[in-house]
Amino acid sequence: FRYWGDDKTIYVKEGRGARLTDIDGNQYIDYRLGYGPAILGYANPEVDEAARKGMEVGGVFALATEREYSVACQISEMVPAAELVRFSNSGTEAVMAALRIARASSGKDGFVMIEGGYHGVFDSVLWYSEVEDGWTPDSGEEPGVLPYSAGVPESTRQHIHMVPMNNAEKLEDVLRKHGDKIGSLLIEPMMGNCCSITATLEYMQSVRELCDRYNVLLIIDEVKTGFRVARGGVQELLGVKADLCTFAKAVANGYPIAVVCGRE
Repeated sequence: FRYWGDDKTIYVKEGRGARLTDIDGNQYIDYRLGYGPAILGYANPEVDEAARKGMEVGGVFALATEREYSVACQISEMVPAAELVRFSNSGTEAVMAALRIARASSGKDGFVMIEGGYHGVFDSVLWYSEVEDGWTPDSGEEPGVLPYSAGVPESTRQHIHMVPMNNAEKLEDVLRKHGDKIGSLLIEPMMGNCCSITATLEYMQSVRELCDRYNVLLIIDEVKTGFRVARGGVQELLGVKADLCTFAKAVANGYPIAVVCGRE
């Protein structure tokens, strides 16, 4: 995954701010800052000092702390959809939890995912629409749905329905045909792995209305956009309220903290 060839692979010696230094002394500007989490730059003194103070408390107890509660309250204050908050370790795990909560609440295993969206590295979401192998929008057929990786069980394909971004009519068609099996819609309104293609205001309003009409839970994945594109994330930016939402990356500037939130 990180091997780019004998002459091109970078091994990092250290990172400071927006710059990386490799083991040969070459310096680079890291424009993506570790795929997004280090919003304040590497080795931020204030963040690292807070982490050290956190370690002095004693580590992981499998119990709550006062600091955990105060952070949850702050998230709830910033994000209207975050009436209840639970912490996790990574964006992948937060989305896994949100999808599981949606299935438990709705009683339905099926879900809708937007073409081009990225939601972590677990089997349920490691699927994409094949639009490069001769498929065209006017072909009259749906593009094939393929696994991103070897090792993804074929059995997970049955639960996923792919729709294109910013096409409310297509979404309504899918919900009309398969609504009895679909419990949630998982969307990254600003697609971090797909050139930041962004949902329109009108589309998100339609998504919210269609989810309400067909009794589908709206899961907004803010692992990349949360506390970055606006104080309240992409939900504030686009004026939409999720039923469930997930956060990671910018929450902790590279430390492994993620959040799953939702309506009480």
